[in-house]
Amino acid sequence: MGLIILTGASGSGKTTIAQAIARDHASEVAVHHFDSIGVPALDVMIRDRGSPEAWQRAKTMEWLARLAPHVRKGEAVLLEGQMRMSFVVEAITAAKINEYKLLLVDCDDAARTRRLTMERGQPELANADMMSWATYLRGEALTQGCEILDTSRLSIEQSAVRVLQRLHS
Repeated sequence: MGLIILTGASGSGKTTIAQAIARDHASEVAVHHFDSIGVPALDVMIRDRGSPEAWQRAKTMEWLARLAPHVRKGEAVLLEGQMRMSFVVEAITAAKINEYKLLLVDCDDAARTRRLTMERGQPELANADMMSWATYLRGEALTQGCEILDTSRLSIEQSAVRVLQRLHS
């Protein structure tokens, strides 16, 4: 099977897609959520790691090291979270994972704003910083040659099918 990693900014649909896959395909795919380890406050990230980026990098390295034995056994694994693609690639290399697919889950700013504001009830996240983060990740995906799944006009079911197709290909 293999490993598929979904990354993207808040509101892109990555967590909802992963939850749908976990719900409907639990016997086929082990789904993991980056944030399940707990995300500390900004001051704790800085105290413990020096910066939020250093914290994210360290935790990405830990996640991929933890998942590597399952991938090597041929298990299907999905990890979703807000991770820089450069950190994922570095962690994949360090964990000696040979086969994986890294997929940016993205949407347009209008869809992101609607999802964060209306669907998730987190209007504070629909801000310029989040839109800039999404833009940064899009640029990183293009630089890395990473596929982008635009969920702006797809249903959760359609998005989940596309992710599963990539996992099985």
